[in-house]
Amino acid sequence: MLVIQAILPIFGLIVLGYLMGRRQWLAEEAAAGLAAVTFKLFMPAILFTGIAKADLGDGLSPMLLIGYFGPVFLVFIGINLIAHRGCRRATPLGLTASYSNNVLVGIPIVTTLLGSHSLVYVFAILVFHSLILFSAQSFYAAFGSHERVDPWALLRNLANPLIVGLLAGALLNVSGLSLPEPLWRMAGWLAQAALPCALIVLGLSLSRYRLRPSTTVMGLTLVKLGLFPLLVWWLAARLPGLDPEARAVLVLLAACPSGVNVLAFVKHPDDSRVVSSTVFLSTVLAVITLPLWLFVTGAQ
Repeated sequence: MLVIQAILPIFGLIVLGYLMGRRQWLAEEAAAGLAAVTFKLFMPAILFTGIAKADLGDGLSPMLLIGYFGPVFLVFIGINLIAHRGCRRATPLGLTASYSNNVLVGIPIVTTLLGSHSLVYVFAILVFHSLILFSAQSFYAAFGSHERVDPWALLRNLANPLIVGLLAGALLNVSGLSLPEPLWRMAGWLAQAALPCALIVLGLSLSRYRLRPSTTVMGLTLVKLGLFPLLVWWLAARLPGLDPEARAVLVLLAACPSGVNVLAFVKHPDDSRVVSSTVFLSTVLAVITLPLWLFVTGAQ
């Protein structure tokens, strides 16, 4: 019951953002401005403050990467093999099933349910998450459709404010220095705005999409919310050096809905309908599946 009470406000803010988008309470320019300030200022602030005071030794284990990205590649490759055989072309469906919305949903979920100190376990995943998966999708698309891979575009995945916030917090942490109290308080105020704004921005984004159910959409959603976190839970439990809290973070990140950034890799109208519907449906159903996975990990 405590988990439900903790998670309902998270999805309540997503619904609020969705209603704001559907009712057009915010002009398009205002919604874009809110998204920009959230990604460029508020979210980097919460990552900065969380990592700056965390015990980085707990978050630098290579077992974290193996426990998460091992299942990532299993899902990514498996779904793409099935989809490529059926469509006879490269699709973003494997990316849809393996790319979690770890920024807009993962950070609020981990912070709310496990505490801000658990962000240290999110650190390594976020640093490599987009770079690894977007690179894999780019190479797969190039192989399947003879497109050219732009290495600079892949490297630009690291040049974003979220990574800057993570690295700045880590540098402050290992340096042993501390910010003056007024600056630290200002960073804390910015961090407090991150979670509600991120969730409202997600709702605003979802309001632009429509749910078009299909067997493929249901299958991808089942893989994203069920099979993927199941593989992470199974593997993480067998890797040495991971405490229960670290395993819970990995499972929760895997159990997050599909990220809206996948839509940037859509190039076919049929894929657009499937991917947008999967993002929408997985976000709606995650309100049920995330508490179940938290219960399974025993970290509630």
